Amino acid sequence: MKIKVDFDLCESNALCESLAPEVFELDDDDFLQLRTEETTPENVDAVKRAVAACPRAAISLED
Repeated sequence: MKIKVDFDLCESNALCESLAPEVFELDDDDFLQLRTEETTPENVDAVKRAVAACPRAAISLED
């Protein structure tokens, strides 16, 4: 699945980074960056938790 982030909605609050640090990270300016745009079998559950936890619903998954 492809990971999509609406950066206009994103608050860069790092909830997603805390749930899936192998996928999401805040850069030196505290802006969210994707380390990868695709889920793997190893990280898909963590990414789904990050999608559900995002307070602004800025993260989504596409098949």
